[in-house]
Amino acid sequence: MSFSTEPNYTHGTQAKTGVLLVNLGTPDAATRPAVRRYLKEFLSDVRIVEIPRLVWWVILNGIILNVRPKKTAAKYATIWMPEGSPL
Repeated sequence: MSFSTEPNYTHGTQAKTGVLLVNLGTPDAATRPAVRRYLKEFLSDVRIVEIPRLVWWVILNGIILNVRPKKTAAKYATIWMPEGSPL
């Protein structure tokens, strides 16, 4: 599955710049396991990271999911509220 950019289309008018804000959700809790599940779920989506799957699998499972969850859970813990994520 490829999500390459569309070919350029000329509308005959000056190009405009837009900004798209997207919330990809938050972990279920400010814990290392919850953050790890969250990162694995959204970083495994082929629409998020467009590099060869085997290369990305090694990076994701070998590095990111072993390093980031602990650091990220600590950051979430500083803003987490009793009713859940404020984001």
